[in-house]
Amino acid sequence: MSHIRSFTSVAALLVACVWTAPASADEVDPASLYDVSTDGSSSQVKTGEKGVFVVSVKTKPGAHVSEEAPLKLEVKGTQVSVAKEKLGREDSVAKKAAGQEFADPRFEIPFSATAAGKGSVDAKLVFFICTEKICARQQKTLSVPVEVL
Repeated sequence: MSHIRSFTSVAALLVACVWTAPASADEVDPASLYDVSTDGSSSQVKTGEKGVFVVSVKTKPGAHVSEEAPLKLEVKGTQVSVAKEKLGREDSVAKKAAGQEFADPRFEIPFSATAAGKGSVDAKLVFFICTEKICARQQKTLSVPVEVL
């Protein structure tokens, strides 16, 4: 009897999985709605000079970064000193273009190099990506190696 019961449970589970598949096939993976880039970041700086760490979010058509939900960027440096460690939406250098409903966030964080060697600028970005149907929390960890000459 126990073999039949466990078989029935497995069969019910399989039916449940198949039954829900079409509904989830309709949903979009929120991570596919944007790209996060560090293009433009300094990868080499001389001791005593300044570099810049750039983080930009580029949304795809039909998606935007929520202007109501929290947006946080935490930055720290190894072998380099960042000008600001905790940033929010107000620190974005991107502005809305004429007729544009939402601006894609872009951060440019200055850093200074104090000692020669290999270092990095590391960041954790938390934001919400939205469409007409969803708003989903996203978290990205970024790192840019920096060589201090």
